Amino acid sequence: MITEPVSDSVREISPGLSLRGIVPPLRLRDFKLIAFDMDSTLINIECVDEIADAAGRKAEVAAITEAAMRGEITDYKESLRQRVAMLKGVREEQLAQVYRARLRLNPGAAELVLACKAAGLKVLLVSGGFTYFSDRLRDRLALDFARSNKLEIVDGQLTGRILPQSWGDICDGAMKRETVLRTCSLIGCDPSQAIAMGDGANDLEMMDAVGLSVAYRAKPRVRERAKVAIDMGGLDRLLEVFGHA
Repeated sequence: MITEPVSDSVREISPGLSLRGIVPPLRLRDFKLIAFDMDSTLINIECVDEIADAAGRKAEVAAITEAAMRGEITDYKESLRQRVAMLKGVREEQLAQVYRARLRLNPGAAELVLACKAAGLKVLLVSGGFTYFSDRLRDRLALDFARSNKLEIVDGQLTGRILPQSWGDICDGAMKRETVLRTCSLIGCDPSQAIAMGDGANDLEMMDAVGLSVAYRAKPRVRERAKVAIDMGGLDRLLEVFGHA
Protein backbone atom coordinates (compact mmCIF):
# COMPACT_ATOMS: atom_id res chain seq x y z
CA MET A 1 0.00 0.00 0.00
CA ILE A 2 1.39 3.36 -0.99
CA THR A 3 0.53 5.12 2.24
CA GLU A 4 1.16 2.43 4.85
CA PRO A 5 0.96 4.24 8.20
CA VAL A 6 4.13 4.43 10.26
CA SER A 7 2.08 5.34 13.34
CA ASP A 8 -1.24 6.88 14.24
CA SER A 9 0.44 10.11 15.29
CA VAL A 10 -0.83 13.43 13.96
CA ARG A 11 1.51 16.23 13.02
CA GLU A 12 0.94 19.60 11.45
CA ILE A 13 3.35 20.09 8.57
CA SER A 14 2.27 23.68 7.99
CA PRO A 15 -0.51 25.86 9.41
CA GLY A 16 -3.87 24.25 8.73
CA LEU A 17 -2.42 21.11 7.12
CA SER A 18 -1.92 18.00 9.23
CA LEU A 19 -1.05 14.38 8.56
CA ARG A 20 -1.94 11.19 10.39
CA GLY A 21 0.48 8.29 10.13
CA ILE A 22 2.10 9.22 6.81
CA VAL A 23 5.40 10.85 5.97
CA PRO A 24 5.67 13.16 2.94
CA PRO A 25 6.63 13.57 0.27
CA LEU A 26 4.47 11.09 -1.54
CA ARG A 27 4.42 11.06 -5.34
CA LEU A 28 1.20 12.13 -7.00
CA ARG A 29 1.96 10.08 -10.10
CA ASP A 30 1.90 6.90 -7.95
CA PHE A 31 -1.85 7.36 -7.62
CA LYS A 32 -4.33 6.67 -10.41
CA LEU A 33 -7.65 8.06 -9.17
CA ILE A 34 -8.91 10.96 -7.09
CA ALA A 35 -12.53 10.99 -5.91
CA PHE A 36 -14.16 14.21 -4.74
CA ASP A 37 -17.27 14.77 -2.73
CA MET A 38 -19.18 17.73 -4.16
CA ASP A 39 -21.12 19.78 -1.61
CA SER A 40 -18.86 21.70 0.82
CA THR A 41 -15.81 19.94 -0.67
CA LEU A 42 -15.41 20.67 -4.36
CA ILE A 43 -17.95 23.50 -4.09
CA ASN A 44 -18.81 26.05 -1.43
CA ILE A 45 -22.46 25.20 -0.75
CA GLU A 46 -24.83 22.40 0.23
CA CYS A 47 -27.05 22.46 -2.85
CA VAL A 48 -30.08 20.96 -1.12
CA ASP A 49 -30.02 23.75 1.46
CA GLU A 50 -29.86 26.45 -1.21
CA ILE A 51 -32.70 24.88 -3.20
CA ALA A 52 -34.70 24.76 0.03
CA ASP A 53 -34.17 28.49 0.39
CA ALA A 54 -36.26 28.94 -2.75
CA ALA A 55 -39.02 26.94 -1.06
CA GLY A 56 -38.77 28.99 2.14
CA ARG A 57 -37.55 25.97 4.11
CA LYS A 58 -33.79 26.46 4.29
CA ALA A 59 -33.47 26.44 8.08
CA GLU A 60 -35.43 23.21 8.40
CA VAL A 61 -33.54 21.44 5.62
CA ALA A 62 -30.12 22.77 6.66
CA ALA A 63 -30.60 21.42 10.19
CA ILE A 64 -31.13 17.92 8.79
CA THR A 65 -28.16 18.30 6.43
CA GLU A 66 -25.87 19.38 9.28
CA ALA A 67 -26.94 16.46 11.45
CA ALA A 68 -26.39 14.02 8.58
CA MET A 69 -22.93 15.40 7.79
CA ARG A 70 -21.91 15.17 11.44
CA GLY A 71 -22.97 11.52 11.50
CA GLU A 72 -25.84 12.10 13.89
CA ILE A 73 -28.35 10.64 11.41
CA THR A 74 -27.48 7.09 10.51
CA ASP A 75 -29.99 6.61 7.66
CA TYR A 76 -28.68 9.00 5.02
CA LYS A 77 -31.15 7.79 2.41
CA GLU A 78 -34.16 8.59 4.54
CA SER A 79 -32.74 11.96 5.56
CA LEU A 80 -32.26 12.86 1.90
CA ARG A 81 -35.77 11.72 0.99
CA GLN A 82 -37.14 13.92 3.78
CA ARG A 83 -35.22 16.94 2.56
CA VAL A 84 -36.08 16.44 -1.10
CA ALA A 85 -39.77 16.08 -0.23
CA MET A 86 -39.58 19.62 1.18
CA LEU A 87 -38.40 20.88 -2.22
CA LYS A 88 -41.66 20.02 -3.98
CA GLY A 89 -42.81 22.86 -6.21
CA VAL A 90 -39.41 24.51 -6.66
CA ARG A 91 -39.09 25.53 -10.29
CA GLU A 92 -36.28 24.32 -12.53
CA GLU A 93 -35.19 27.92 -13.20
CA GLN A 94 -34.59 28.27 -9.46
CA LEU A 95 -32.09 25.41 -9.69
CA ALA A 96 -30.40 27.35 -12.46
CA GLN A 97 -30.31 30.39 -10.23
CA VAL A 98 -28.60 28.41 -7.46
CA TYR A 99 -26.00 27.21 -9.96
CA ARG A 100 -25.36 30.65 -11.43
CA ALA A 101 -25.55 32.86 -8.35
CA ARG A 102 -24.62 30.73 -5.35
CA LEU A 103 -22.49 27.79 -6.42
CA ARG A 104 -18.76 28.49 -6.50
CA LEU A 105 -15.78 26.19 -6.75
CA ASN A 106 -13.93 26.09 -3.48
CA PRO A 107 -10.48 27.72 -3.57
CA GLY A 108 -7.88 25.56 -5.26
CA ALA A 109 -10.42 23.13 -6.76
CA ALA A 110 -9.61 23.79 -10.41
CA GLU A 111 -5.88 23.87 -9.67
CA LEU A 112 -5.96 20.51 -7.88
CA VAL A 113 -8.01 18.88 -10.63
CA LEU A 114 -5.58 20.15 -13.28
CA ALA A 115 -2.56 18.94 -11.30
CA CYS A 116 -4.09 15.50 -10.86
CA LYS A 117 -4.98 15.20 -14.54
CA ALA A 118 -1.47 16.33 -15.50
CA ALA A 119 -0.05 13.58 -13.28
CA GLY A 120 -2.20 11.00 -15.09
CA LEU A 121 -4.95 10.52 -12.52
CA LYS A 122 -8.58 9.99 -13.44
CA VAL A 123 -11.02 12.25 -11.60
CA LEU A 124 -14.32 11.10 -10.10
CA LEU A 125 -17.04 13.30 -8.62
CA VAL A 126 -19.27 11.20 -6.35
CA SER A 127 -21.97 12.97 -4.41
CA GLY A 128 -25.01 12.60 -2.23
CA GLY A 129 -26.19 15.75 -4.02
CA PHE A 130 -27.82 16.09 -7.40
CA THR A 131 -27.04 15.45 -11.05
CA TYR A 132 -28.32 18.92 -11.97
CA PHE A 133 -25.13 20.30 -10.42
CA SER A 134 -22.67 17.41 -10.64
CA ASP A 135 -23.16 16.95 -14.40
CA ARG A 136 -22.50 20.65 -14.99
CA LEU A 137 -19.37 20.50 -12.85
CA ARG A 138 -18.22 17.35 -14.66
CA ASP A 139 -18.42 19.18 -17.98
CA ARG A 140 -17.01 22.44 -16.62
CA LEU A 141 -13.91 20.79 -15.12
CA ALA A 142 -13.58 17.99 -17.71
CA LEU A 143 -13.91 15.32 -15.04
CA ASP A 144 -13.80 11.69 -16.07
CA PHE A 145 -16.73 10.36 -14.03
CA ALA A 146 -19.65 11.71 -11.98
CA ARG A 147 -22.36 10.03 -9.95
CA SER A 148 -25.08 11.61 -7.82
CA ASN A 149 -28.83 11.64 -7.26
CA LYS A 150 -31.42 12.65 -9.86
CA LEU A 151 -34.25 14.97 -8.88
CA GLU A 152 -37.57 14.28 -10.57
CA ILE A 153 -38.77 17.31 -12.57
CA VAL A 154 -42.24 17.36 -14.10
CA ASP A 155 -43.63 20.36 -15.97
CA GLY A 156 -40.62 22.41 -14.90
CA GLN A 157 -41.09 21.79 -11.17
CA LEU A 158 -39.56 19.45 -8.59
CA THR A 159 -41.94 16.71 -7.51
CA GLY A 160 -40.18 16.11 -4.19
CA ARG A 161 -38.92 12.72 -5.31
CA ILE A 162 -35.59 11.19 -6.34
CA LEU A 163 -35.51 9.06 -9.48
CA PRO A 164 -33.84 5.63 -9.44
CA GLN A 165 -30.94 5.20 -11.84
CA SER A 166 -29.28 2.18 -13.44
CA TRP A 167 -26.91 1.77 -10.48
CA GLY A 168 -29.50 2.13 -7.69
CA ASP A 169 -31.76 4.55 -5.87
CA ILE A 170 -29.67 6.96 -3.75
CA CYS A 171 -25.95 7.69 -3.64
CA ASP A 172 -25.27 7.37 0.09
CA GLY A 173 -22.04 6.48 1.88
CA ALA A 174 -22.17 2.83 0.87
CA MET A 175 -22.78 3.74 -2.78
CA LYS A 176 -19.92 6.26 -2.70
CA ARG A 177 -17.61 3.47 -1.55
CA GLU A 178 -18.95 1.06 -4.18
CA THR A 179 -18.57 3.73 -6.87
CA VAL A 180 -14.95 4.39 -5.96
CA LEU A 181 -14.11 0.69 -5.90
CA ARG A 182 -15.88 0.04 -9.21
CA THR A 183 -14.08 2.97 -10.80
CA CYS A 184 -10.77 1.58 -9.55
CA SER A 185 -11.62 -1.74 -11.18
CA LEU A 186 -12.67 -0.02 -14.39
CA ILE A 187 -9.38 1.84 -14.79
CA GLY A 188 -7.15 -0.96 -13.47
CA CYS A 189 -6.31 0.75 -10.21
CA ASP A 190 -5.79 -0.86 -6.82
CA PRO A 191 -7.78 0.99 -4.12
CA SER A 192 -4.48 1.79 -2.42
CA GLN A 193 -3.68 3.93 -5.48
CA ALA A 194 -6.79 6.06 -5.00
CA ILE A 195 -7.36 9.32 -3.12
CA ALA A 196 -10.75 10.28 -1.66
CA MET A 197 -11.58 13.76 -0.41
CA GLY A 198 -14.64 14.75 1.59
CA ASP A 199 -16.04 16.62 4.55
CA GLY A 200 -19.06 14.73 5.90
CA ALA A 201 -19.94 11.44 7.54
CA ASN A 202 -21.31 10.02 4.29
CA ASP A 203 -17.76 10.30 2.86
CA LEU A 204 -16.17 8.05 5.48
CA GLU A 205 -16.85 4.74 3.75
CA MET A 206 -15.12 5.78 0.53
CA MET A 207 -12.32 7.47 2.48
CA ASP A 208 -11.69 4.29 4.49
CA ALA A 209 -11.54 2.22 1.28
CA VAL A 210 -8.64 4.05 -0.41
CA GLY A 211 -4.94 4.62 0.05
CA LEU A 212 -5.11 8.31 0.91
CA SER A 213 -8.07 9.91 2.67
CA VAL A 214 -8.33 13.70 2.77
CA ALA A 215 -10.62 15.75 5.01
CA TYR A 216 -11.32 19.24 3.69
CA ARG A 217 -12.62 21.66 6.32
CA ALA A 218 -14.42 18.60 7.59
CA LYS A 219 -16.69 17.62 10.43
CA PRO A 220 -14.76 16.44 13.54
CA ARG A 221 -15.56 12.76 13.03
CA VAL A 222 -14.21 12.89 9.47
CA ARG A 223 -11.13 14.89 10.35
CA GLU A 224 -10.21 12.43 13.08
CA ARG A 225 -10.11 9.49 10.65
CA ALA A 226 -8.46 11.10 7.62
CA LYS A 227 -4.78 10.73 6.78
CA VAL A 228 -4.64 14.34 5.55
CA ALA A 229 -6.65 17.18 7.08
CA ILE A 230 -6.87 20.56 5.35
CA ASP A 231 -8.31 23.08 7.79
CA MET A 232 -7.12 26.31 6.16
CA GLY A 233 -6.62 27.41 2.57
CA GLY A 234 -7.75 25.70 -0.61
CA LEU A 235 -8.09 22.17 -1.91
CA ASP A 236 -4.80 22.51 -3.73
CA ARG A 237 -3.00 22.45 -0.39
CA LEU A 238 -3.10 18.69 -0.87
CA LEU A 239 -0.26 19.17 -3.35
CA GLU A 240 2.00 20.17 -0.45
CA VAL A 241 1.93 16.52 0.63
CA PHE A 242 3.44 15.39 -2.65
CA GLY A 243 6.90 15.73 -4.08
CA HIS A 244 7.56 16.86 -7.62
CA ALA A 245 8.43 13.41 -8.91
